[in-house]
Amino acid sequence: MAPRKDDTVRLPHARPFAVPRRAARRGGPPPWLIPAAAGAALLALAGGATLLLWPAAAPPAPAPVAALPAIERIPLATEAEILASRAPDLAIRRLATNPAVLVLDFPSLAEQARMLNRIAALVEKAGLPRDRVLDDAALAAAIRAGGTTADTFYYGHNYRASDLARFFGLADRDGVRLNAEEERLRTLLRDIGWLSLGAHGAVVSIPHAGVEPWLDGRARAAMLRHELSHGEFFTNPAFEAAAWRFWREMLTEPERTRFRTALAAESYDPALEEVMANEAQAFLFNTPDERFFNPATVGLSAERVAALRAAFIAAMPPGWLRDAMGR
Repeated sequence: MAPRKDDTVRLPHARPFAVPRRAARRGGPPPWLIPAAAGAALLALAGGATLLLWPAAAPPAPAPVAALPAIERIPLATEAEILASRAPDLAIRRLATNPAVLVLDFPSLAEQARMLNRIAALVEKAGLPRDRVLDDAALAAAIRAGGTTADTFYYGHNYRASDLARFFGLADRDGVRLNAEEERLRTLLRDIGWLSLGAHGAVVSIPHAGVEPWLDGRARAAMLRHELSHGEFFTNPAFEAAAWRFWREMLTEPERTRFRTALAAESYDPALEEVMANEAQAFLFNTPDERFFNPATVGLSAERVAALRAAFIAAMPPGWLRDAMGR
């Protein structure tokens, strides 16, 4: 329920925000890592991370970046550091407070769309198949039928590593030709081991502020928090359990029905109970910008929201998101 003409804040043209290379070159990091100045910071970070405690005064020399596992070559960044970035190219970082969450920060909606729209169609868009990957023509038709453009299909994305592995497996099975950005994502995921059976991780994405006139810094921050809460759901079993408890026990059945109706209106598949539970917690508690979501649209008063929020925080495990929600 990102802003658009029929959304809670009635901003025109906006849509929901889901709101998501080659092998390492000899002697250096792979080309999908953040380039230039960020690379220097990464080297320092990687070096610090590899220091060991030795009885002698002199520590061993830090391992070169290329010697580290691929996942550890991706720099860590806090929520604030991600928001501050204005990198001209796709920036890839791991969330410092939960390194199992990989954040893709796109300088344009078009680049985000080319990499992630086809995955969104498979994983959660209403009315689209769950057992096959759309080819270019079918994806374009689905976008038109939904009344969006490719750029505004979603403003942000979030996927489990297992969802991504299934996407690439189905595409290979059916011989669907993927574009260069999707293949770049495949290479990244293969390099860090997230296409393997049982891989644990989540990919989320956001665009830069300014890609549309209404998408200012506050909107970008709300998108990031929303998507990070999905990443937490996918990678932190204790938080996932709290979100399910909120959905199944804290909300009443009429409240769940109103959430389903509202989310279905935004093209989320209401038959996917996990999507409903995950989006409900993200919109109600982790989207701090009323332009994206107004609880009154699902019949919740300010007093009811406060009570639900307090109960949800009490049920959450300790960690960065509980601390952020409690501020």
